[in-house]
Amino acid sequence: MISGNGQMWGTMRSFRRDASVTKRKLPPGTLRRIVGFARPYRRSITVLVALIGVDALIGAANPLIYRQIINRGILGHRGGLVVALASVVAAIAVADAGLALAERYFSARIGEGLIFDMRTRVFSHVQRMPIAFFTRTQTGALVSRLDNDVLGAQSAFTGTLSSVVSNVFGVGITLGVMMTLSWRITLVALVLLPMFVVPARRVGRRLQAITRESYNLNAAMTATMTERFNVAGALLTKLFGRPEAEDSSFARRAGRVRDIGVISAMYSQVFFASLMLTAALATALVYGWGGWMAVKGALDVGTVVALTAYLTRLYGPLTSLSNVNVDVMTALVSFERVFEVLDLAPMVDDKPEAVELPATADTIEFDHVDFRYPTASQVSLASLEAVATLDATPDKPVLHSVTFRAEAGEMVALVGPSGAGKTTISQLVTRMYDVTGGAVRIGDHDVRDVTQRSLRSAIGVVTQDAHLFHDTIRANLTYARPDATDEDLVTALQAAQIWDLIADLPDGLDTVVGDRGYRLSGGEKQRVAIARLLLKAPSIVVLDEATAHLDSESELAVQQALATALAGRTSLVIAHRLSTVRQADKILVVDDGRIVETGNHETLLAAGGLYAELYRTQFLPAAAGESVIPA
Repeated sequence: MISGNGQMWGTMRSFRRDASVTKRKLPPGTLRRIVGFARPYRRSITVLVALIGVDALIGAANPLIYRQIINRGILGHRGGLVVALASVVAAIAVADAGLALAERYFSARIGEGLIFDMRTRVFSHVQRMPIAFFTRTQTGALVSRLDNDVLGAQSAFTGTLSSVVSNVFGVGITLGVMMTLSWRITLVALVLLPMFVVPARRVGRRLQAITRESYNLNAAMTATMTERFNVAGALLTKLFGRPEAEDSSFARRAGRVRDIGVISAMYSQVFFASLMLTAALATALVYGWGGWMAVKGALDVGTVVALTAYLTRLYGPLTSLSNVNVDVMTALVSFERVFEVLDLAPMVDDKPEAVELPATADTIEFDHVDFRYPTASQVSLASLEAVATLDATPDKPVLHSVTFRAEAGEMVALVGPSGAGKTTISQLVTRMYDVTGGAVRIGDHDVRDVTQRSLRSAIGVVTQDAHLFHDTIRANLTYARPDATDEDLVTALQAAQIWDLIADLPDGLDTVVGDRGYRLSGGEKQRVAIARLLLKAPSIVVLDEATAHLDSESELAVQQALATALAGRTSLVIAHRLSTVRQADKILVVDDGRIVETGNHETLLAAGGLYAELYRTQFLPAAAGESVIPA
């Protein structure tokens, strides 16, 4: 009774969508920005609307042809006319199929183009966000903006726009023709519509609640699988012997999703059955009343058949239009959520007049640097952290008037207790954050005055947990220098003391290292990271606990690789193990965000301050044969 399952599903989706979105206040200018995104596709959109209009006109012609077939052909005993009109119906069907293909082409062209534009814009923007943004946001929520919300925004054109235009054209033309044929029967048929729409809204509200719960449960299951299926999560689960508990927890959530699926299916069937029942009653009414009028001679038989045919083109579109505000607002909210990310300005960004850092820049200078970490409201969005509001309370200062200079080719070590601010200092060198007072200079250029690209090209960093992508060793190395040859890769791996091991692997450079490089040991992963740094060939090197958590053999191999990496380069080295910094040209002792001591190993030991205390803590128990737990 309704024109196709597609129309029924479209109507169903409208009632499943959350009506609460209609209460959401969109920021001013949202519609203008949407039009801006759609502007490159304005011609395609115009063609699509025109095709939909032509399709609606062609579709409305069929019942009128049926009328003529019955009245003038069959009842008039004119077989030739019947055949001719049937041929017209067939031709219209072919034309309609062609129009459907054309509509789908332009719809896909618009939709996929918008997806591409929005995804690339959001991805590029997120890439420019400071590291503080990524430390706060939920990765899944961020990915959802690039996936679900972008698709929701795209549906505004390929789904909502097409549906609304098609339904408006279809209802307008159909009602106009039906009123011309018999305004009395048309009005009575319309009276039956509330019999479906009112119950459908009640069913729809229940479906909305079920759908929300289903989405939340599916999101929770996805988060659980993401955490448990990565290497670290799987290892933790096994170490604590919790697979049965994990199975039980997952089964409870999956069971609720199953139950919701059954309930949703039953509500959906009630929805469809109600729509079909209403349409069937309307059809019965038209045939009954119209047939009675035809018997009395007040209406011809062909008109009765035509009116019945028009009913199948009327109820579905009218029902969809009754809920069109939810469809439109759902699409607009998706756009707004995408714009929300695009409107979050990066705290660390290039100045318009930023210059390229000279390739010869190889000194590091901190000039009375003060720093506190930015608040959540400065770098993040509440919707990406799954909180109601962001904390705007300023964090306590982390660095206080830090001043030092590392000359070209000099090795400067930062030591001190955990939480003293050493890593923060290293992150200011690479401008992961901006200082809140003073200045950081590379080669006498304030890092805020040069482009981030040129700054980070000049600096190489190796951390205690060097990250490797789930890709081949070759791909991880060429990430630093895409044009590197195999000979370059081998040379770098040899200098990093790791080539012999890689050469013995069955796939050599094409060995996949696994998620975060977990197929390699800690020492092997560090040496691959050092090889990557050597390929980059920076003028300044920052090492942040590069030998932490390694066994003695791995530490020795990594230190040999580092000796090659640091040769002739200015370096800033952070280490808890003081054995790794004895040969530093300058040692800075950091405590509570301040540099409290400066000197080399011998002078600092002689001074008897914090450095001497840290040294005694690490080495004197070992000399006495006691066990030592590294700081």
